Amino acid sequence: MKCLLVANESAEVLFYWTDTEFEQQIQEQYGVSQEEGERPPEFEDSINTLFAPIIISCSTMVDRLGDNYTSFSTENNHIYVLHQFDECLYIAVNGDGDETEEDLKRKIYVMKKLTEVMFGMVTLSGALLRKELRPQDTEQRNRLWKKLRSLLETYSRLRENDQSFLVEAVERLIHPTLCEQCIEFLERRLVQQINNNMDRAGEEVLHAFILVHTKLLAFYSSRNASNLYPSDLLALIILVQDLYPSKIDLDDTSEELESSSVPDVFYTPEPSPPERESVRLRGDSPPVFQFVDPDVQMAEDSLQTLEVPTPDPSAPSRVFLEAKECPMMPHSMYCLPLWPGITLVLLNKIPNSHVAVSVYYFLEAFVKLEKRLSEGHEGAAAMRGQPSVQEQRSRLEKCIKSWAGMDIQTLQLQNVWTDFKNKAFSRSGCGFTRELLPSCRNMKTQLCGVYKQFFAAECMGSSQRLAPHLQERALTMVQEKLMDWKDFLLVKSKRNITMVWSLVGTAQRYLQKGYATVTLRDGDYFYCYFLWFENETGYKLEVIDIPSTPDDAAPVGMLTCDYYRKLLRYYSKKHQNEVVKCYELFTVHLGVIPNEYILQHCSQLARKLWEPSRIPLL
Repeated sequence: MKCLLVANESAEVLFYWTDTEFEQQIQEQYGVSQEEGERPPEFEDSINTLFAPIIISCSTMVDRLGDNYTSFSTENNHIYVLHQFDECLYIAVNGDGDETEEDLKRKIYVMKKLTEVMFGMVTLSGALLRKELRPQDTEQRNRLWKKLRSLLETYSRLRENDQSFLVEAVERLIHPTLCEQCIEFLERRLVQQINNNMDRAGEEVLHAFILVHTKLLAFYSSRNASNLYPSDLLALIILVQDLYPSKIDLDDTSEELESSSVPDVFYTPEPSPPERESVRLRGDSPPVFQFVDPDVQMAEDSLQTLEVPTPDPSAPSRVFLEAKECPMMPHSMYCLPLWPGITLVLLNKIPNSHVAVSVYYFLEAFVKLEKRLSEGHEGAAAMRGQPSVQEQRSRLEKCIKSWAGMDIQTLQLQNVWTDFKNKAFSRSGCGFTRELLPSCRNMKTQLCGVYKQFFAAECMGSSQRLAPHLQERALTMVQEKLMDWKDFLLVKSKRNITMVWSLVGTAQRYLQKGYATVTLRDGDYFYCYFLWFENETGYKLEVIDIPSTPDDAAPVGMLTCDYYRKLLRYYSKKHQNEVVKCYELFTVHLGVIPNEYILQHCSQLARKLWEPSRIPLL
């Protein structure tokens, strides 16, 4: 009994996902009122009917009280969790008791993160996001919603079965020799070879990494690349797992090793070649008989329909990731399956990516201006803390002229910019007052529109990708490198000791309240949680009071809001001259062990986990 819905202020459904039980309940609820012979309502109409009162009620509360619901429960024990992001209202529902309010809140934030990775700065404009999430073309909308639903289900599966997604931390496969060899191989062989090739269509590999199921074997970033933050890396792992799902059971490992990354295709043999002619394999198409008999030809056609559809590995995905220049920088992502369960991922810089930096620069300026005008600042006070007005004005006009020369539709942007200038700078205009707010919002929408024209996934032409032979070469090179290791890696990646799931949620709730240490006894077991800080040399830093967060704040984690980066920023205020790192440790002991020995063992364990490879566990 689960559902997640995204709607706008007009009570229009922009996206929804339901499980089978929830769908059946809705169909039973709204189908019984139909007269005999009358068609039942479309399921989407039923969803609209169910949620419209809630959405309208939320909008009314925001308009009149400046406040909103965060959650409520019904008489039939359904839990509703709601969160408003700008113009979009997210609603998550559970009716079977499998999820808590915190779980539903986390699911909402993960959904928002996935839309940001897929659509970038378009998510900053409510009008454009509506068009992205709900395309007018029904077939296109069905494809998009199917993709989003699949991503949500993949996340839920990983959250339930994979400890790295339980604690929202990137888990690494630790084999110091192999890891070092792979990183060196990615740097000196793979990335250099691709970046020096003329068939890369202007792209440049910034990051390359190898995943074994959800675990990171090796990761390499080029020298001019920004950091790839854990929140983005976790989101990318969800995308990879959605394309190539892992089997969880260890018993399936042997079956996986016998299969290959090639799709299941049933081939028919080619006719024998004439004398003195060697047999040549065709590039991408399977060999077929040249039959004359129509009945036999029909049989062959039916055989070819047995081919299992798989994603085209040569077609990259457009993803938007945080970079130092822009929080949603466009990249091309290539997922190359080496074997089932082992994947090579390339993240590439694309041509014209500098446009995203310019768009974000101006977008941020208008967001700040809108905020200060909304707070009542006017005139020069509204522009305080920003570069000079004339400098920004001149720079924007140069950019608009440059974008127009790149086959980008800028007429609407030019019109809105002219309107803004007339109101802000002319004597007859309103100047920098609250009356300028609508023009600010229009400028934000138009800038996001330019960004969409440059970087939206549908704008990716077939020529804008690494040449297929480059991708094939990259895949072959890594396969050759790992051929002798693949069986070992697939087994090692699945041999985890499953931790006690409930302990994590309990520790995170206490962490939100400001507790860095939690010890509790439950039946025959004693659970411990520790959070501490160290400098780069491994010296443990002093304990501080961790700030508590309000109940309606984002959940603790890295995928949803990167809580730990904010915590490090807070702690680093007192350690500005050194690199500060944050660590966590979860332990489970038998309850008969005395408390002092448990704490002593936890301290020793923390040191031992750090010593072998100098790579932290979490």
